[in-house]
Amino acid sequence: MADGKKTGEDETYVALRSERRRHLRKEVPVLRVGGADSKGVFFGYAKTIGTGGMFLSSVNPKKVGQEFHITFRLPGDKEDIKCRCVVAWLREYSSLIDIEPGMGIRYLDLDEDNKKKIDEWVKKG
Repeated sequence: MADGKKTGEDETYVALRSERRRHLRKEVPVLRVGGADSKGVFFGYAKTIGTGGMFLSSVNPKKVGQEFHITFRLPGDKEDIKCRCVVAWLREYSSLIDIEPGMGIRYLDLDEDNKKKIDEWVKKG
């Protein structure tokens, strides 16, 4: 299955996890993200960003399905991007692995102009 192929009689291909992404993403050295929900204000750091969402590094991620507002600015840009988002998945802290904890968030109401701005920034490489 390492090659993405099912075993057995059915030789159809399945999408590998990396191929299932609907949107291109770009790694960001550090992008400060501010947010607010019913519990108050918080800050986090984005590690990857795309037109569909981003990964926020956090030792105390929110719960899957939780919605909140975020504000961030792309490197080199002068305008803040604001939108509502939802936690799509979590990566919890573990002392056994050397992977940063955090949460994958999906934008819920990102306007078309900002989607285009993020898409162009990601494609710049």
